[in-house]
Amino acid sequence: MPSVLITGASRGIGRAAAFAFARDAWFVGVNYCQSEKEALEVVQSIADIGGLACALQGDVRSPADCAAMARAMEARFGPLDALVNNAGISLPGLFTEAGGEAAWQHTLDVDLTGARNMAAAVLSGMISRKRGAIVNVSSMWGLCGASFEVPYSAAKAGLIGFTKALARELGPSNIRVNCVAPGVIQTDMNAGLSKEDLEALAEATPLCRLGRPEEVAEAILFLAGPRASFITAQVLGVDGGYI
Repeated sequence: MPSVLITGASRGIGRAAAFAFARDAWFVGVNYCQSEKEALEVVQSIADIGGLACALQGDVRSPADCAAMARAMEARFGPLDALVNNAGISLPGLFTEAGGEAAWQHTLDVDLTGARNMAAAVLSGMISRKRGAIVNVSSMWGLCGASFEVPYSAAKAGLIGFTKALARELGPSNIRVNCVAPGVIQTDMNAGLSKEDLEALAEATPLCRLGRPEEVAEAILFLAGPRASFITAQVLGVDGGYI
């Protein structure tokens, strides 16, 4: 069975991805930073449907934590076949308001440098085996930008550039790197938006609704698996046609 490590997998898109991979007969590493209870519930729920998963505590901002998670995953399930860089935060606010510098740095540390740290932790094994796949979770705001979301938009745009450049570098090693760019998805990250804002975003989406985490998870699973064996350096929008 192939194995995948998913960061930020205790909730939202990461949680949905964990179940999608488990149903497709993958071993699943469920990373969390602070949400231990939720991560253990995901692991147990996967076990309940006959899958195998383990919880991996670690902060993607820490290269040491990322290396430890990669080692723990391989010790449990053998060589790692795929990495999903899903962990991310959003700290909305005016770019010019007080505290903007801290919000900028914290967002980039998690959303962009965290993906770099995890990729660095798993790539030596993938390169030596000449196989592997990385799927980065960006956002449609990384493509078009979002007002009051400058740090988030910048980090997610950086993740797209990271995807394309790394794919070119790793192609000769038969390692694929792709990206999904979700639209407005029904997750905790968007729970703070007002009903009116959510309705406006749904109306601006050609499919006239918000997305579900499971819909993004299916795109991630596709890009990580053998059905996408000749696809690399691509950004797949899962945004209902918003962009």
